[in-house]
Amino acid sequence: MWEYVTLIMVLIMENGLYLYGILPTNRVRPLVLQGLDKQPIQTHAVNEFSFLYSQAQQERYLASRRNLLGHEQVLEQVMQHGYRTLLPLQFGLIVQDWESVTTQLIVPYQEQLKQLFQKLEGKREVGVKIFWEETEELNRLMAEHQDLREKRDHLEGKPLSMDQVIGIGQEIEQAMQNRQQGIIEKFQQTLNPLAEEIVENENLTNTMIYNAAYLIPWDTEPRFSDKIEELDHYFNNRLRIRYNNFTAPFNFAQLNP
Repeated sequence: MWEYVTLIMVLIMENGLYLYGILPTNRVRPLVLQGLDKQPIQTHAVNEFSFLYSQAQQERYLASRRNLLGHEQVLEQVMQHGYRTLLPLQFGLIVQDWESVTTQLIVPYQEQLKQLFQKLEGKREVGVKIFWEETEELNRLMAEHQDLREKRDHLEGKPLSMDQVIGIGQEIEQAMQNRQQGIIEKFQQTLNPLAEEIVENENLTNTMIYNAAYLIPWDTEPRFSDKIEELDHYFNNRLRIRYNNFTAPFNFAQLNP
């Protein structure tokens, strides 16, 4: 079984073939690119598809930052060479021979692969991650809500029961959650109408409050970027917005088992 086209197929073999992604054509012009371990990127046709690969120089590739970036950079460079539509494969995928690819991927999933390529034709993935400074947001919250501020100030310097401590803490926590949700909804209302599909991922750090990927028509990216700028100004630059406008469509290249 293959996972998205982060396919669950771990055939770790010595001197195998390291796979990066799949192109929807078996006619690919030569690519002068380097992959992991500075190995040249090659293509191999299987039926009507072309697989991007290099010769594996290790039995297993550790998921280090260097290796992960090297994997992603190959895909991005291929897209920059004009192959805008591709299916990315999971990091670390090594196979011994092309027969394994045929029997485990092409034969059972050929129609799904074609459907994925049709969905991704003329589309690109962009990503938005939003970070905030929780202490600063808490200070703003207390400045903006007189009732909460007065409750807090009224209790300062007094012996408090556990119920009082829990009560004011829960009230402030709920207000912070509402504040966070308000920010997220503003981004959703602004950006979601521009996308054909949206995937909301888990937050990766304590300061990250939103992490989403958007599938948009390729040529509408400048408009999407303008909306990001508008949101940054709307929130008076108090948020850190990490916008990735060029990446392989990992979030939208999923095969159903």
